[in-house]
Amino acid sequence: MTIDGKTQVYGILGYPVKHSLSPVFQNRAFRYFSLNAVYVPFEVKPEDFETALRGLKALGVKGVNITLPHKEKALELADFKDSHAQAIGSANTLKFTEDGVYAYNTDWIGFLKAVRELTPNLRDLKVLVLGAGGSAKAVLYALKLEGARVFLWNRTQGKAKRLCEEFKCIHVKKPEEALEEAELIVNTTSLGLKEEDPPIFDYKELKPRHKVMDIIYRETPLLRSAKEKGCLYKDGLDMLLYQGMESFRIWTGYDVPYEVVKDSVLEYII
Repeated sequence: MTIDGKTQVYGILGYPVKHSLSPVFQNRAFRYFSLNAVYVPFEVKPEDFETALRGLKALGVKGVNITLPHKEKALELADFKDSHAQAIGSANTLKFTEDGVYAYNTDWIGFLKAVRELTPNLRDLKVLVLGAGGSAKAVLYALKLEGARVFLWNRTQGKAKRLCEEFKCIHVKKPEEALEEAELIVNTTSLGLKEEDPPIFDYKELKPRHKVMDIIYRETPLLRSAKEKGCLYKDGLDMLLYQGMESFRIWTGYDVPYEVVKDSVLEYII
C-alpha cells in the first residue's frame, strides 16, 4: 500500500502489544476494500494511557482497539458509551469523531460467534468460566444474554463473588466443584500462555463429553489435554477475528469476509 497525506490511521493500544495479530488481519481488511488506511500497534503503559488517548484525538486517528490493561479505563474516558460496553464495564473499540470518542465492546460478539461453533445452543447450558478479568466480563455478559447457567472460578475469590452478583452466576471455590455438572469450560485467564504456567485444575478430570474453549489463540496445555481426552475444543483465534471484524464494521461500515481475515492470520502464523 502507499501511505500519503490522506491515509487514515487506526491501531491497537495495549501493554504489551507487540505480539498482537490485530495489525495483520485489520490491514488485510483495509487492502481487501482498497481503503487508504493503516492499522498500527501502540504500546502504552497504564500511567500514560490518558495522555495517549488525548494525543490520538489530536492527531486525527480514526479508531483503535483496546486490549489489556486499558479496557476499563477506555470506557471511563469515552464521551459516549455503547449499552453493551456499559453493561460489561469495559471497552475494546473506540471510534473518534468530531462529536467525541465513542466506546464499544465487541469481545462478547466475538465470543458468541466463536463458541457457537462448539455448541450452537447455549440456553440452559451449564458453563464453567475460569477467570474474572475484562475478557471474563464479556464472556459472562454473552452467556447471560443467551440464558446459560454459569459457574465462575477465579484465583481472587472476592473478585469472582462480585462478578457473580453482577452477572447472576454461581461462585465456586475450586474448578473441580463444577466439573461434574459443566458441559462447557471456558478459560479466560492468561494461564497457559506460557508452557511453564501451572495447570488451572487437574486436566485428567476432563471427560470426553466436555466442550472446552480457551480464549488464548494457540494450543494451551488445557486444550492439549482436551484433545487427548477426545473433547470438542477451540482456541481463541476465531474470537479474536470475530471481535476485530465487528470493530472494522463500526469504523468503516464494511463487513469483511471471515475467510479474508482468517487466511491472512494463517499465512502469518505459518
